[in-house]
Amino acid sequence: MTRDQRPDMTDDSEHAAETDHDSAADGEAERTTAPMSPYSARDVAVGFVVMLVGVAVAFGIPLLTVGV
Repeated sequence: MTRDQRPDMTDDSEHAAETDHDSAADGEAERTTAPMSPYSARDVAVGFVVMLVGVAVAFGIPLLTVGV
């Protein structure tokens, strides 16, 4: 008996459209991405301060250890 002739093998392809769905997409809330979200001037200022701290850590500490 070949693989295609087995009686216990069922073809699920016709039922796949009914059961395959993303349950998270069923919610009522609309999906948004970060660039679409509103932000305030305070958010920009906080991001700028975080960037300055990151630059200070990334470049300041290595420069202090070299002795420049």
